Amino acid sequence: MQASPLKLDHIHLAVFESAPPQKGEIGILFFHGVGRRGRDFAPLFSSFAHDRPLWAVDARGHGASDRAKGSYFIKDHAQDAIGVLEKITQSGTTPVVIFGHSMGALQAMAAATLRPDLVRGLILEDPPGPGFLATLETNPYHHLFLAMQRFAGCPLPTAELARQLAEVKLPGASGSTFIRLGDVRDMASLRLSASCLKQVDPAVYDPLLAKTWLFGIDFDTMLKDIRCPVLLLAGEESRGGMLPVTEAERIASGVADCLWVRFPNTGHLIHWTATEACLPSVHSFLESLER
Repeated sequence: MQASPLKLDHIHLAVFESAPPQKGEIGILFFHGVGRRGRDFAPLFSSFAHDRPLWAVDARGHGASDRAKGSYFIKDHAQDAIGVLEKITQSGTTPVVIFGHSMGALQAMAAATLRPDLVRGLILEDPPGPGFLATLETNPYHHLFLAMQRFAGCPLPTAELARQLAEVKLPGASGSTFIRLGDVRDMASLRLSASCLKQVDPAVYDPLLAKTWLFGIDFDTMLKDIRCPVLLLAGEESRGGMLPVTEAERIASGVADCLWVRFPNTGHLIHWTATEACLPSVHSFLESLER
């Protein structure tokens, strides 16, 4: 996929595009999680690019996109999403499916409520809901996000940064013992994380750690306002998933047309760690939208 800058009202975003859309095709727009980048969805691209156009965006503060300190709330990312959607859908002429992971899933949900005419469907991968954010300081992810903020924008070589990430200590299941990040994530995964973090503005973590990420958004009202079909992919909380069963139920019951698929023994990065397992559900969902 080739990257090119997209100028919105107040920001430039890097957008990767597979091919120009053809008449009748439903394209997919990918939004990544915090600390990642547009090409984070590389394991999925080959499964879809042969019969539909694909786009992937480096979110503000990530990758080759502009920095925007002080404007990293989900509502800010949602406005960027709308700007991209207006461009690629020719202002709603050819609505697309949004595939959002984590932060990108929240971004996709907010954008779909604001501009339903631009969105044909949503694929939401393990979005962190209000419950997760409200109790973040009691979750191992709090320690991980603090470490990621510390390493964001780091000039160290990727291999060295990956080694330092491996040594990050996270609370174990009991809360009294700590485990190395390198003991729960393989070094190839950590190397990718390191390469992404080198291109991240540390300030992107500020509203997340302050638990104000969803500032300006009423979560339950947002769910009710989603008009398109939704596929919700949920990992297992004990394996690092960010979507507890209670939060998944909240989303599934709040959205009018929502299919909830759980992935046991799979953590937060479903599209990386359970690629083959998630593809049938995604393909089935996409085919159901063709008519």
